[in-house]
Amino acid sequence: MKAKIHVTLKSGVLDPQGKAVGHALEALGFDGFGEVRQGKYIEIDLAGSDAEAAAAKIDAMCRQLLANIVIENYSIEIEN
Repeated sequence: MKAKIHVTLKSGVLDPQGKAVGHALEALGFDGFGEVRQGKYIEIDLAGSDAEAAAAKIDAMCRQLLANIVIENYSIEIEN
């Protein structure tokens, strides 16, 4: 199985990397977009076939290490 995890900053949290990307896009001549927010994408290969147990394990990983739950949101997708 494979876990796909998206980690993003919560709304209201300043995103200096997103701002820098937005300014760089403008400097390159791109327009027609609003605020740019940057996040993380993580893939983890998992042994086993119990998707519910895998999701619980990945959730624990996110809460303890992969995401700062004070300022970040995360979503998990488990693929068989």
